[in-house]
Parts: sequence; structure tokens; C-alpha cells
Amino acid sequence: MSANIKSGFVTIIGKPNAGKSTLLNTLLGQPLSVITSKPQTTRKRILGILSEEDYQVIFLDTPGILKPGYLLQEKMMEYVSQSVKDADVFIFMIDLEADPSGEQTLKDDFIKEFLEKNKKPILLLLNKIDKSNESTVTSLFNKFNDSGKFSAVLPVSSQLGFNTQQIIPFLLQYLPVHPKYFPDDIVADETDRFFVSEIIRGKILEQYQEEVPYSCEVLIAEFKEREEEKFYISAEVVVERESQKGIIIGKQGAAIKKLGEQSRIAVEDFLQHPVFLQLRVKVREKWRSDEKMLKSFGYSRNKEE
Repeated sequence: MSANIKSGFVTIIGKPNAGKSTLLNTLLGQPLSVITSKPQTTRKRILGILSEEDYQVIFLDTPGILKPGYLLQEKMMEYVSQSVKDADVFIFMIDLEADPSGEQTLKDDFIKEFLEKNKKPILLLLNKIDKSNESTVTSLFNKFNDSGKFSAVLPVSSQLGFNTQQIIPFLLQYLPVHPKYFPDDIVADETDRFFVSEIIRGKILEQYQEEVPYSCEVLIAEFKEREEEKFYISAEVVVERESQKGIIIGKQGAAIKKLGEQSRIAVEDFLQHPVFLQLRVKVREKWRSDEKMLKSFGYSRNKEE
């Protein structure tokens, strides 16, 4: 049996808010990647592992493709570029709600170069078909299917789970015969600390408006697991300006209290254990453009990893 095992890396790429993280969670059957209605929710690549008896698919959920405006976004695009190099197969997603014809997505310089140079199999997902109509989807399917750029085209709704059951059989056609890279009981290569910080950052994106949530980073200062008691977690919400600190805290602390309550509930659901969560807000001016601070926040990984 082991001689026939297939294992490999599948990189999911697309523009911000295309539904990449929703798709990953659907395929894994659990909420690994944080999902919000706002673009640029994913900042780092998230590795999710789907293991069955005769195969292991290692998904790489990447930040949305964009033209960087500051150093943090440059780091985000580095994750995309590295994930492109690591892939055996690609899932490329077009958001039919934001881009009904798909033309704007294909005009992106990074995507144009990727499609021109890539020699590996690509599954094109026309996502959010529930926001389109049958004639439009059929027309787009025929156009992209006839383009010769994609190994297959599949209309889906990652949020509703429509047609997603066809994705794994497609991927298995192209994954190499290879021993499993990870034990069967591992679904991610990150720690609980990482996912807790992502959960809190996701709640910030949901609760706050405009630029404020994009200026925030969440660091876990302490994480104490106590079997007989609540876990103790102390988290720092890092912002770029004093005015943003005031917004995060809110009038008489109301905003951060709400953030703490919603984050705690989500963290407890993730960890399956009661939690005492403490939040503090710290100002680190222009951290999104500071190489040293970005490195300390985990944004500068060894390219060989």
C-alpha cells in the first residue's frame, strides 16, 4: 500500500478575498484559516494537511495577490512567490462577485507572469457562482476551458461547499507518488500560539473599520496551559499610532472589552478548553515598514524553509 501513496503540495492563489481560506477550511473540514469579509485577512502562508490512508495533500493558503504599498505587503508577496515555487499543483481562484468576467484578475502583472511561465497543473476555480448566473458561468467556463492555460476549470462556491467535492479527485491525478510528509494526526505545521494570534486578529478585522485593523498585529506574550484550570493567554495588540490605540481601547474600554470577549469565545472553541484572555495595546510606530520589527513579528522566514 505504501508504494502507492501520493503526497504533495497544492498552492492556493488568487486576489484578496477570492475565497482561498474558506476553500481551505472546507477541504480540511475544520476552521484552520481565519476568515473575514475584508480583503488581506491572510498575511502569512497557512499550511493545512489533509491525510487519508493512501494520500496526503498539503495545502498552502497564501495572502491575496496585490501590488505592495509598504514593506509588510512586500513580505506577504514573498510568501506567495515562495509558495508558487513549492507547489506540485495549483488551485487558482477567480472571485466572480468582485470580478464577474475574470478579466481584471488576469490583468494583474503577477498573475500574467505566473500563467505565462508556469508548467505545472492548474485547477481554475470560478468561485462564488452563487453571486453570478448560469449563463455567465457557462460562458466563462467555456472561455477558460478553451484557453489552454488550465488543466481543468470548475465552477464552485467555497462558502456553500458547492462542487468542492470534485477538487480532491482532480488533485490526486497530478500529485506525485511519495511517502507522507507529516504524521496523519497533524493538520497544520503552526503552533496553537500562532492560531490564537490569528483568531484575535480576525476579530479585530471584524470589529474595527477603515485602516485601523490593517495597522494591527497580535503577539502572544504568554500562553500557559493548565489542565485543571483555565489556560492563561496574554496577548499584545500592536498598532502604529497613539490615536489607533485609543480606537482599539474605545470609550471607557468598551471596544477592547468587546474584542476580548469575542476573541475568548473563539479561542476557547479552537482550543476546546476554558481560557482567561488578557489583551494589552502597544504602539510601535510604522511597524509595517520596519524590517527589524517585521522580523520579530515572524514575517522574515528563511527562504530555504
